[in-house]
Amino acid sequence: MRFGLFLPPFHAIDENPTLAFERDLQLLEALDRMGYDEAWIGEHHSGGWETITDPAVFIGVASQRTKRIMLGTGVTSLPYHHPLNVADRMTLLDHLTRGRVMLGVGPGALPSDAAMMGIEHSQLRTRMDESLGCILRLLAGETFSYKADWFELDNARIHVLPYTQPRFPIVVACVQTPSGPTVAGRHGVSLLAIGSTVFGGLGDYKDMWDTAQAAATEAGNVMVRDDWRIVMPIYIAETRKEAMRDVTDGFRRVEDEYIGRVVGIPHRAENTIEGLVERDLAIIGSPDDAVESIKRLEEASGGFGTLLGIGYEWTSHEKLLKSYEMFARYVMPQFQGSLLGPVASADLVASQATEINQRRAKATIKAFEDGGRTMSDEARRAVGLTQEH
Repeated sequence: MRFGLFLPPFHAIDENPTLAFERDLQLLEALDRMGYDEAWIGEHHSGGWETITDPAVFIGVASQRTKRIMLGTGVTSLPYHHPLNVADRMTLLDHLTRGRVMLGVGPGALPSDAAMMGIEHSQLRTRMDESLGCILRLLAGETFSYKADWFELDNARIHVLPYTQPRFPIVVACVQTPSGPTVAGRHGVSLLAIGSTVFGGLGDYKDMWDTAQAAATEAGNVMVRDDWRIVMPIYIAETRKEAMRDVTDGFRRVEDEYIGRVVGIPHRAENTIEGLVERDLAIIGSPDDAVESIKRLEEASGGFGTLLGIGYEWTSHEKLLKSYEMFARYVMPQFQGSLLGPVASADLVASQATEINQRRAKATIKAFEDGGRTMSDEARRAVGLTQEH
């Protein structure tokens, strides 16, 4: 299993935005050092909290401050962009990062973004579907014409093909409706299932996958579970009580000040930290709690490839870094096979310890005898030998 971050981001409106951007970059640098696999950067244009407006620009900067972590747009809102620009921009990033970029697409999460651009919300999903089809053809090196009611391609092609062959990974964001899984299956790309507290989260992952699989089969495509990403809030501390205590106030602030007041979605009684954890829509607790939660998620979904934590700033930057570190040290290895070698080696040595120590004891006694001396009781005790040896 792979692990990473989904960074919308969420920054309170009472702090310096410049410093918030820098903190986001420092977080990606830390995750890169800790061995996380991926980070996805959001695109939003209104509301004051999710302040990264162009994930491609942010990824360009982040790629120069990291070494190995994959960087994706989480997501590029396709109805806001001409598909040729999207294909060109991502291809350029693919070359500049030597194959470390991924394209996540969606219709646009905030209704206020579309409203400012004069786009009817009912048009967003159709336009995303239409744009994605053209982007895939452009990335494949096709030259073609296409006329839509909101963009046009006239004998168009991209003049540099992707660095990653045949192309970089592409995923469709899925939040509430069957539209995302259907589009993903029809175009033969994968899913990014976002269990966000903003929209109440997702739970029926099996139905989501079945929907995508049915659409893929009809279109002659094949869905690959290992390419499926699931996104949810994650926070780890030494104990579950400590973890809950750390994030409760920050969670309530996001719910009240951003989701409730700015986005305008009324708070639901069941939308509490405890309620999210109970419904397996968030992983909050100790490392052991996290391991059990992920195992339940694997079973409920039928299997997936990557788990991404949402970048909520529910507590201090220092505590968040500690959470990411603990997750990397104690949770990720349980699902990556990296403990198999140390555990197997320790078990092997333990199973032979008695026999090996007996041989060591005999060799130690012989060394004294070869020197014409007899080991004293004190010397025996010092090297862990008994009179029996």
